[in-house]
Amino acid sequence: MLQFSDIQSAAKRIAGHAHRTPILTSQTLNSMLGCEVFLKAENFQRMGAFKFRGGFNAVAELDPEVRAMGVVAFSSGNHAQAVALSARLHGVESTIVMPSDAPPTKIAAARGYGASVVLYDRYKDDRAAIGAQIAADKRCTLIPPYDYLPVMAGQGTCGFEIAQDIPALDSLIVCLGGGGFLSGCTVAMKALQPQVSCFGAEPAAGNDGQQSLAKGEIVAIDVPTTICDGQQTQALGKAPFEVIRTQVTGVLTATDEEVIDAMRFAFERLKLVIEPSGACALASLMANRERFRGQRVAVTLSGGNIDFARFALLLSR
Repeated sequence: MLQFSDIQSAAKRIAGHAHRTPILTSQTLNSMLGCEVFLKAENFQRMGAFKFRGGFNAVAELDPEVRAMGVVAFSSGNHAQAVALSARLHGVESTIVMPSDAPPTKIAAARGYGASVVLYDRYKDDRAAIGAQIAADKRCTLIPPYDYLPVMAGQGTCGFEIAQDIPALDSLIVCLGGGGFLSGCTVAMKALQPQVSCFGAEPAAGNDGQQSLAKGEIVAIDVPTTICDGQQTQALGKAPFEVIRTQVTGVLTATDEEVIDAMRFAFERLKLVIEPSGACALASLMANRERFRGQRVAVTLSGGNIDFARFALLLSR
């Protein structure tokens, strides 16, 4: 299982490379929700999302001889960009497997960071199998997006910073896809502020995490239909679930409409551009406000990678 010492090592490894992102507050939001909210703005992270933390840590911790052979990753977008940028910063080649319907800006960004992009059909093809085959053919390292301890440790540095920067929290809400981010942040938070209740946040149409926690075992679903493209995962990773099932208090959900409301609020009142998956934690807090009334709550704004046309279309709905 992921250990706090892994996250401490990752924090040292990414220091000077990843941004220590700001904590934002809003009196309007506090008054609206009846609690004190602290927003961790990972949309200001390098390549626009928290994924850079895990991607960089995973590439950096490889032995130099192994790293020189290159890396492979599969992702709907943000992990793709994270590994591509991290590989470029280390001067090695990267190949990224991405769904053909991923946001064009995310595909373009991965290519812009120097990656070779291989497209697949997310509703028909097995991205993990494609990635594994490429890694075998190229004799390079496969870096999965969440079920991989170095990635989990890197993502956990976000929770590490939150716990250091905001004292006496009651709750932490983290967006949930495959579970790497939630598990990493939970381990870090519980090590420094053990009283904090940690929650995952996922789209209502893809609540496999909520089902898994309730059942006590990993529940797999079909690819969910949701605007939260970064959370269209079908099941939690095995390593993240070992943390989630024992240390996470609950999993919250938000509908696509509630996610759009959160995106709109962030834009109009906080002057922030947040992608749908990046707004899911805030949307889940807004949708479950009574549960957190009177608390000090930290929320991750996990990414801001969305093109102008889609952003305008969603907010005009």
